[in-house]
Formats: sequence, C-alpha cells, structure tokens
Amino acid sequence: QVQLVESGGGLVQAGGSLRLSCAASGRTFSRNPMGWFRQAPGKEREFVAAISSSGFSKSYADSVKGRFTISRDNVKNTVYLQMNSLKPEDTAVYYCAAGVSFTTDAGKYDYWGQGTQVTVSS
Repeated sequence: QVQLVESGGGLVQAGGSLRLSCAASGRTFSRNPMGWFRQAPGKEREFVAAISSSGFSKSYADSVKGRFTISRDNVKNTVYLQMNSLKPEDTAVYYCAAGVSFTTDAGKYDYWGQGTQVTVSS
C-alpha cells in the first residue's frame, strides 16, 4: 500500500514558477515509477510527466516539455514537479500517482494522491 500527499500548489501569475511535492508512505517507493497528471475543469485527466523508479528515465507531455521538470528523492520518498514559465492553460488540479510500470497511461497507475490546485492568472 502506498499513500501519496501532494503539496506546493497555489496561485501564480503567468510566467511564474511553482514546485509541487508528493510525499509517499510505504517501503516500496524506490521501486515505484511515479507520474504527475492534471485535470482542468470540464476536461479529462491528462498526463504531465513520469519518472522511472531509479530516476534515470523521464517522460513529458509535449505541452510542458522544456518548462516542467520531474525529479525524485528516494531517500526522502518524495517526487517533485518543478514548473517554470507557467501559462494560464496550466491551471488544473495536479495529481501524483505511483505504479509498477513507467508509463504515460493513467490507467496503469495504482495509487493516487488527493491533488493540489494550481491556478495561473494572466
């Protein structure tokens, strides 16, 4: 069982930055690939970024490539999402997820956090 708690969301102006954190409980964190997803009002949940269990492999949605960076600290059981050059269209609830496969498919992730709101004003 893995429990995930996101933090770091908030209100920021366009062009600004935020760093999201996702703290995980459980002894298997270092073996779990992790992902970040987001859901805007009226839209389906979409993939943002993923990182392999070792941190060596990373994947990004085209819409965030070059602006967002995913990383992890397996000692602190935490995964991060550094978001720079934020745009109003990045406004959404951001969720972290833990799975057993390094994938962009939300359906392949077994554990989800409650989400943290990110709002980017223009």
